[in-house]
Amino acid sequence: MIKVQNLVKTFGPKRAVDGISFSVERGEVLGFLGPNGAGKSTSMRMITGFIPPTEGSISVGGFDMVENPIPAKRLIGYLPENAPAYPDMTVYGFLSFTAEIRGLAGDARKRAVNRAVEMCFLEAVLHQSVDTLSKGYRHRTCFAQSIIHDPDVLILDEPTDGLDPNQKHEVRTLIRKMGEKKAIIFSTHILEEVDAVCSRAIIIDRGRIVANGTPQQLRQKSDWAGAVTVRVSGVSAAEAMQKLAALPSAKRAVLLKEEATSATVRIMPKPGVNGALTQNVADAVRGWRIEELHTEEGRLDEVFRSITMPDTVKGEAK
Repeated sequence: MIKVQNLVKTFGPKRAVDGISFSVERGEVLGFLGPNGAGKSTSMRMITGFIPPTEGSISVGGFDMVENPIPAKRLIGYLPENAPAYPDMTVYGFLSFTAEIRGLAGDARKRAVNRAVEMCFLEAVLHQSVDTLSKGYRHRTCFAQSIIHDPDVLILDEPTDGLDPNQKHEVRTLIRKMGEKKAIIFSTHILEEVDAVCSRAIIIDRGRIVANGTPQQLRQKSDWAGAVTVRVSGVSAAEAMQKLAALPSAKRAVLLKEEATSATVRIMPKPGVNGALTQNVADAVRGWRIEELHTEEGRLDEVFRSITMPDTVKGEAK
């Protein structure tokens, strides 16, 4: 549904997007991650045809966004950052207006508006003007306009920005449900949303794609992936550390907590041991009293920082 090839955008001497390529199929929810200024919003504006690329190509539903933009844009619902809307319109008036722009009229327009209102829980503010809405309701109103025509492609820039925890849950559930039949790209700074919603995620930094994979695949890039934490009693911390640090699959061991009768140790795996560390630890502590033993899956926040701020993470590791 979406195909991006060698996309570049320059603003004077600044190369905001630097040759990115990826695709999104129907039934996929792609998370777009990156620090501020990484090029996420600029990429989304080019994909939606809001700004032209300097180089590269964008195809939506088989239509080239530069050569044939109108049929491509008909397939897209777009929620820009900061959720822009006309402040003097009521919520109902704004959604009716956007439905009309999308070519809906008569009963079809009414049904589309009612459907969007119901999906985005806007009944309570339907006849309020946009400028009187809270940030959360304003964001939901703009989200509603993006789905008013039931598009095949959704481009959502920070769709949960400004929402309270309950509203975030509602929007994530909605995106996950729509993602079963649509192609969706959404940017976020909230890493838990990647696990909650995404089938795949891209990390972009300084205009380039630096990681691309499922949440599970990205977690495997973490230094924590495969680490084992064990709490044992009836043995000294020194003895536990000496034995566990010497395991053939262990990169290092860290004493997390030492008490009078127990010690908690985390053992980091060597690269490529593929789960052997857990068995090695289990064998090593056999005969000791085990209070706790679990294996880490890896942490997305650590992966994100190690990719986008490698020097900082290396400094912390020391």
